[in-house]
Amino acid sequence: MTSVLEQISKLQQQVDASAVLSIQKIPQSGSERIYYRIQTSTSSYIATYGENIKENETFLYFARHFINADLAVPEIYAQNSEGTIYIQEDFGDISLLNVLEHEGFSDRAFSLYAKSLSYLAAMQVQGHEQLDYSKALTSASFGKEAIMADLLYFKYYFVDALRRPYDKQKLLQDFEALSTFLSHTAHRYFMFRDFQSRNILITQDDNCKFIDFQGGMHGAPQYDVASLLWQAKANLPQQWKTDLLESYLDAFETEINEKINRDNFKTQYNGYVLIRMLQVLGAYGFRGLFERKAHFLTSIPFALQNLKSFLAAHNLGITLPEFDAILQRCISDEVIQQFTNIKATADTRLQVTINSFSYLKNGYPADATANGGGFVFDCRGILNPGRKDEYKKQSGEDKPVIDYLENETKMTDFLTNVYNVIDISVEDYITRDFESLMINFGCTGGQHRSVYAANAVARHLKNKYGVKLEVNHLNKENWKQ
Repeated sequence: MTSVLEQISKLQQQVDASAVLSIQKIPQSGSERIYYRIQTSTSSYIATYGENIKENETFLYFARHFINADLAVPEIYAQNSEGTIYIQEDFGDISLLNVLEHEGFSDRAFSLYAKSLSYLAAMQVQGHEQLDYSKALTSASFGKEAIMADLLYFKYYFVDALRRPYDKQKLLQDFEALSTFLSHTAHRYFMFRDFQSRNILITQDDNCKFIDFQGGMHGAPQYDVASLLWQAKANLPQQWKTDLLESYLDAFETEINEKINRDNFKTQYNGYVLIRMLQVLGAYGFRGLFERKAHFLTSIPFALQNLKSFLAAHNLGITLPEFDAILQRCISDEVIQQFTNIKATADTRLQVTINSFSYLKNGYPADATANGGGFVFDCRGILNPGRKDEYKKQSGEDKPVIDYLENETKMTDFLTNVYNVIDISVEDYITRDFESLMINFGCTGGQHRSVYAANAVARHLKNKYGVKLEVNHLNKENWKQ
């Protein structure tokens, strides 16, 4: 069976005859798609692998339509006959969120937000012209049914996960009223659907380019503006939100070549801010609480604080008693604290020792503390890179081995389950002021799988908890033999 990397390399030859120097996996976020950066002797490209053929077809159709309209999206260079892989233009890896995180609320960051919103208005209006919405991934239109779907997504994957009692029938009645209220909008164009700063890439000449628009459909333009300006992770100042909304409205009026009723637009905008926030909370709940992906769990408190800030300053102008009660419960200090990560402080005594070892050469690592041992995870169920000649004298710290483990094995799934298990103990040990925890990873030779896993867990614990760490690779002296 031909591997994904081999398929990408073969497809790349249709684009560029230059030799492929490297194909590197790009870290995933919430999507099931996998992205790779292809480096050749002359250029770089992005390859996307996804098994959802319909999703790929939608993205490719939208991208080509927008390219023909000279909009800010990547050029598509090739796709395979199976519809699982396509190669597109590489805009680099600096997103608008990266700029904000690096520079803070700088003049440059503000100008890039304003430029992004101007380009968004062009995409919404010009991209709408002659677009076949039957090609949309889910619904062709973001109307009442789609709004209701977002509200139910929030209900099932966040509200119900809180396990607090509420009147389900009254809540559904409030959802019906709200979705009816929001579905009557004066303007309907192309709706990006996930217009947030991670999906806006900044090129070297400070241009803005858009990716991940395959969820787009026919809908209210306010939704996309709400998605960007109220993104929890960005946490934009209120004055920025106000000024950027006005900047967007100027660009939107230019695109449609008419003046709009800005008060009515803003009333609807506030409703879509709320819908977008709830959709995001539903997504975080699904990815974090059900799929146990750490990044999404850590994002929940930001989203709740964002919702709390919005509700304190805005009124939707419609009475929804059960819905309002549930929203107030969600933003309570008790619920926010429930999702707020326990973090190590300067006074935290816990040190986590992580070992990789060989079952054949080292055996189980001894615990020098009084605990008598710790976790031991067996990595031998993961395909062994050491069986391949090109990896025999490399280790789990070398890039080719890392790529193999991430792309060709179930190591990522294995580690997701490891995180779920060890996080319970780490949080408990920090809270109870314990001093030590040992986590061990073993494989046949103690060189590839266990080494990679030990380093990955160290990164995870450092990023999530900030605990003191010691990493030991107990068979390191034998790696090059």
